[in-house]
Amino acid sequence: MQNLFPEIKKNFGFGCMRLPMLSNGEVDIEQCKVMADLFMEAGFNYFDTAHVYINGKSETAIREFLSRRYPRESFILTNKLTTHCFSKEEEIRPLFESQLKACGVDYFDFYLMHAQNADIFAKFKKCHAYENSFRLKEEGKVRHVGISFHDKAEVLDQILNEYPDVEIVQIQLNYADWDDAGVEAKKVYEICVKHKKPVVVMEPVKGGTLVNLPAEAQKVFDSLNKKRGTNFSNAAYALRYSATPEAVCMTLSGMSDIEQMKDNISSMKDFMPLDSEEMAAVDEVCKVFRSQNLIPCTSCRYCVEENKCPRNILIPDMFSLQNQKKQFSSWNQDYYYSNVLTINGHKKASECIKCRGCERTCPQHLPIVELLGTVAQTFEKGA
Repeated sequence: MQNLFPEIKKNFGFGCMRLPMLSNGEVDIEQCKVMADLFMEAGFNYFDTAHVYINGKSETAIREFLSRRYPRESFILTNKLTTHCFSKEEEIRPLFESQLKACGVDYFDFYLMHAQNADIFAKFKKCHAYENSFRLKEEGKVRHVGISFHDKAEVLDQILNEYPDVEIVQIQLNYADWDDAGVEAKKVYEICVKHKKPVVVMEPVKGGTLVNLPAEAQKVFDSLNKKRGTNFSNAAYALRYSATPEAVCMTLSGMSDIEQMKDNISSMKDFMPLDSEEMAAVDEVCKVFRSQNLIPCTSCRYCVEENKCPRNILIPDMFSLQNQKKQFSSWNQDYYYSNVLTINGHKKASECIKCRGCERTCPQHLPIVELLGTVAQTFEKGA
């Protein structure tokens, strides 16, 4: 598909949901400045944020490390309208203006209807959120209106049929989710192609899952690198896979430190789609993942930051620990569960009250309540 947005210089973007953090809970602005400079010097110019990222700190960090340091026309900035930030139509415009101020800009290049699924779409329709965003475009405060999407393909088809003026669609696409029945990445991508919508990819490394591979999966990429005399990282294979489909115009990576930025730049600066031998290796890695039956949590933290778990259970951390226990089975996971995750007001997995607010928020559509029961059985000896 032809790139409909010539202002996008290259097909790799800086996702600002997982910025480097200081020990006091603030964003490490100085490290972000270095990362932004490396990114821009390499010829990339696309930055992505949302009002809810890092509890509101992502937007203000962008103002400090980007907007105040670079001419506005030199970078592309995407922001989003998030369902948890408004309850009625009258609140949309003030929220949008506060986002501009927080980011230190007077317009957004792309403004996305955030995390659309069937329920959220119904609310956006009721509040005329799409119509308001199109008016912002008419006023020049938004260059392009799009959506980010987390649901089944049929829901995306409905949205694009009802709002054909949507210009771009951000979807979760990575090699672990391509054929996954829950995420339906392939089917969702095909709906974008059907409607001739350029695709922005999020979660190409699935929250880091495709970087820290199981030993058997790691052997596959190590063998391929040795055979071909290459040195591609696990992240590089994942990024290149997600950027390979024809309709993809942008692949985002949520980089948390300078080394991740350098590795990602080296992978994407002179982008090469995966060839047939690399695709075969990816297929082998996927087989290893399926055999391990790990919890496919991406640690987006929507379940604890947007949903505000009433029991203050650290759900993503517990799922990560459960996966580690399955992979490594050492005493360390038990110690971490008892002495880190379940102190200072954080409840155990067995203390979940089954309100299911987390499940309604989860972009991966995970059966969180059921999975917390599994965590309890693992770490609480059948509690």
